[in-house]
Amino acid sequence: MKFAPIWMTLLLMAALPVDADEAKSPPNILWIVSDDQRADTIAAQGNATILTPSLDRLARQGISFNSAYCMGSTSGAVCAPSRYMMMTGRSLHRLPGNVFNIPEQEVTLPQRLREAGWNTFFTGKWHNGKAAYQRSFGGGAEIFFGGMGSHTKLMVHDHQPDGKYPDSKRHPLPAFSSTAFADAAIRFIEEQAIIEEQVSDGRNNPFFACVFFTAPHDPLTPPTKFLSMYPKEKMSLPANFLPEHPFDNGELKIRDEKLAPFPRTPEVVKEHLGAYYAMISHMDAQVGRIIDALQKTGLADNTMVVFTSDHGLAVGSHGLMGKQNLYEHSTRVPLLIVGPGIEAGSVCEQPVYLHDLVPTISDWARIDAPEFSEGKSLVGLLNGTSEQGRSS
Repeated sequence: MKFAPIWMTLLLMAALPVDADEAKSPPNILWIVSDDQRADTIAAQGNATILTPSLDRLARQGISFNSAYCMGSTSGAVCAPSRYMMMTGRSLHRLPGNVFNIPEQEVTLPQRLREAGWNTFFTGKWHNGKAAYQRSFGGGAEIFFGGMGSHTKLMVHDHQPDGKYPDSKRHPLPAFSSTAFADAAIRFIEEQAIIEEQVSDGRNNPFFACVFFTAPHDPLTPPTKFLSMYPKEKMSLPANFLPEHPFDNGELKIRDEKLAPFPRTPEVVKEHLGAYYAMISHMDAQVGRIIDALQKTGLADNTMVVFTSDHGLAVGSHGLMGKQNLYEHSTRVPLLIVGPGIEAGSVCEQPVYLHDLVPTISDWARIDAPEFSEGKSLVGLLNGTSEQGRSS
């Protein structure tokens, strides 16, 4: 038998139109979302008071987007439209009137991934309808269908194959909310690792796991250990603190603004900030446990990790306490992304929106984004092939 010279073989291989990325196994994706977290609450990004070692680790390992924003809201419950945008890629101006339910005709990002072969899993807060959840995820645990509730007595569901979630099937969380959601995520990761070990035919079984914390959304009731880390004397007021908002913005009588009396006092705002920071630090510890599980199971090398929040929060800025406004503190969010090929410790100052994550994750997974997605893929910013985000 005659063989072609090796140089000819190499030349033919080089001529093949094969994208190097296509030779890799489909990536796992871990999407972690906090609730009501301001962008300026990560130590690695300049906050000298807060302790966030796990988020700091993600910042060191990947890219930090310093100008990531929730586009706005069509509801006082800002969480719902923000999460609608994150699940579908729709922009604020094309959201339907009912943002608490994603209709059947709209394919969500996890639904698209599920159809493409990803094992989709969810734990935490789902705010966009039970039917949308059911068609998006093949499994889940400790699922909270709602907007807010107690961090110690939250009533949740486990995934039901029949898609029925009556109140009678709810159960109380077995631990503090952030701990319970992390426990569920870790169990899933460990189970996924076992599945991969048992598959011997070379197939890849990628996963898409969402961990949507209810922290640091109020009620601000962090574990005592973490609250003690932030005594009132240690806390600094926001640079734009005001006792009262300078004009009636139409949202001064909603629930969020009644969390502290008018006029706001430095003492009360510092107490709120201390508890808020404690909620974030406790959640950060749970994020660390999840990332450790990825490392221990050997799944980290082929996993994209995305950490962000649905929107920010005032906590005393401009005399406000809530997020029903378009100030920077309420619309800008943390956004950290870690994954193969992403430069460690890199920083992007380009403006991006949360709904840009839909085409970004789709491109990363090499699938088509949902039909109604209006976001702009950030993959070029992630792999260094582009320096341009949004113009505004």
